[in-house]
Amino acid sequence: MAAHASVHARGTRGRAQRLSTISWAVPVTLGVILGWYATSIVRGGGVLTGTQLALGLVSGAVLAALCFGLGRVQKRLPAELGAAAYGALFGSSVGFLYSLSGDKSVLASSTLGLLTGAGMLLAAFYVFYTRED
Repeated sequence: MAAHASVHARGTRGRAQRLSTISWAVPVTLGVILGWYATSIVRGGGVLTGTQLALGLVSGAVLAALCFGLGRVQKRLPAELGAAAYGALFGSSVGFLYSLSGDKSVLASSTLGLLTGAGMLLAAFYVFYTRED
């Protein structure tokens, strides 16, 4: 009759936790959007080439990996550092896309990236600070 004591409880995870769908779906979606947009900017209405496609795939994969990594560690970061990380990621993405758009200087791309990154930093800090436990 004591055999039931050795049965493992269902639903326990142990050390290996399963990832939720949203934890990988949001970074993949953002990576696909950035990669598609980068490819369409560089293409400029012409025929799609292999190097343009590679640029879109690589830039989308890098953004998706960085978003996934930031999403995994954001709970362990203080509100200020998490907001700065989201601001840096967003600002660098916008600056990169702006630099692909043509004859823009590095200074113009950097300025736009810094301004949009600062806006994201403020918005993310507000969200993190108001929802802090």
